[in-house]
Amino acid sequence: MTSEVKQQDPSKLRQLAGLPIRSNISIKEWITYVLAIYVALVLVHFFIFNDNWHWDVIGSYLLSQIVMTGLLHTIELTLLTTVIGLVLGVITAWCRMSNLVVLRTLAVLYIWVMRAMPPLVMLLVVFFFGALVPNFSIGIPFGPTFASISANSVISRFSAAVIGLAIYLGAYSAEIFRGGVQSLSTGQFEACRALGLAPFTSYVKVLGPQLVRTITPALANEVITIFKSTSLVSVIGYTELLTTVQTIYAVNFETIPLLTVAVIWYLVLTSLAMLGQSMLERRYARGFTTRRGPGPNTAKAPAAQALENGPASGRME
Repeated sequence: MTSEVKQQDPSKLRQLAGLPIRSNISIKEWITYVLAIYVALVLVHFFIFNDNWHWDVIGSYLLSQIVMTGLLHTIELTLLTTVIGLVLGVITAWCRMSNLVVLRTLAVLYIWVMRAMPPLVMLLVVFFFGALVPNFSIGIPFGPTFASISANSVISRFSAAVIGLAIYLGAYSAEIFRGGVQSLSTGQFEACRALGLAPFTSYVKVLGPQLVRTITPALANEVITIFKSTSLVSVIGYTELLTTVQTIYAVNFETIPLLTVAVIWYLVLTSLAMLGQSMLERRYARGFTTRRGPGPNTAKAPAAQALENGPASGRME
């Protein structure tokens, strides 16, 4: 057998040995394929051939002006809340890791309270904060007041929604930022100091890209959660996407079709957010090895690897 192999053309042997190994489909895989086809048929029957969905009503409201206005308010609320919440999270994370006891204690108390308080309660507290403090004032406690403004003139439905959700996001994102910083090895901080880099430059040039790669999945989850939590602002009367469709179906009683319109837009925006997350992860994952190796269909045979190694392997000579 060894002599026959030696007599064959080495290039043909390399071509044959380089063919990918294709694994046989097991019984378990066939069962999953059949189950997937069954579930797909059930879903098609449930969504397409069920007239109770009233797809004509969904199509008429999906791109209507009133729904687009509610969707725009949702996007605006999400963007403002995310920006303010992330800035608050960075400041809180810095205080949480500070050497100053007062800053560290305040950050811990803030995170503790926000973790214990549901976002709906936070929204209601902010919206009705004027009942606790009728006027925002600058002065000396138990002493004179230098300037004052009515709380109701500052806290509107929109500002209450932004402030309440941003405070909520700030606490959770602070822990994500802190976990990302602590995941970096101390040697990198020491290397930055040894190179004479300022702290800001170190984070922008060296540590920041690694932080982004680490915290992006968890942070994206929080942002998407905040995006869905914007529907809670309906309790304080702010008109966003869900409140808009609620107003419509309160008149025409088309509850399921209007809720489906809202769900479709939530799916679209969530998909865009996940796409952005995926692109960001790929960008900052360059240079790092992935845990997922080549699939079984693309794996090369050991013989091909031996041929690529050349005469040193000593078997196909």
